[in-house]
Amino acid sequence: MKRLVKLVLGLALVLGLAATASAKQLVVAHDTNFKPFEFKGEDGKYTGFDIELWQAIAKIAGVDYKLQPMDFNGIIPGLQTGNVDVGIAGITIKPERAAVVDFSDPYYDSGLMILVRENETGIKAVEDLAGKIVAVKTATSSVDFMKSFGKAKELKLFPNNDSMFFELMAGGADAVIFDMPVVKEFAMTAGKGKVKVVGPLYQGQSYGIGFPKGSELVGKVNDALKQLKADGSYDKLFVKWFGYAPEKK
Repeated sequence: MKRLVKLVLGLALVLGLAATASAKQLVVAHDTNFKPFEFKGEDGKYTGFDIELWQAIAKIAGVDYKLQPMDFNGIIPGLQTGNVDVGIAGITIKPERAAVVDFSDPYYDSGLMILVRENETGIKAVEDLAGKIVAVKTATSSVDFMKSFGKAKELKLFPNNDSMFFELMAGGADAVIFDMPVVKEFAMTAGKGKVKVVGPLYQGQSYGIGFPKGSELVGKVNDALKQLKADGSYDKLFVKWFGYAPEKK
């Protein structure tokens, strides 16, 4: 009997240690400056649509995590090396990215739009960017889009949104081209009266949550996303951060 008790206790200890090891704290990377998806609030803590969406997903999935802010161009490499477990930063689902990391189901539909100074009258569409200096964000879809356009005088690459917008307002660039919700938010807030959005939506895109290849988290996150959309929680978050309801598909 004593041997049996010792065996049971030993097995329980082993199982307990294994459970502790498997329930590791996930490293969740996000952009440092991608308002309204992620940004530092007045209290010094990061907030935004992506941050609160992940909080809701993690609660349903039952995972422990810590947020890791970093420049956007470091997130995909971090997922590839396994230094990052999850990336949520308005990451466009593109074939070249999907070849090296796994993605969740799409959670936001976006695209690119042009931002110019308020008094600009000569730029109304991408064709008008020929011979112009255009500010773009490093390692984003806007860089690929402008390279494929191929007619800009110069592409100025910046690591974060603020740098792009300040360059435009200071006259160092003729336009910014970047993700629609971000340029619209800036034009309505900090850039109000100084900049404006022009032209149509280019290159319709979907954002997905990124994972290392083969991650077991993908299915759990997709299930959580479906639940949040079904119970109305996703819509409430969307309205909170964008001011309007998402389009129903």
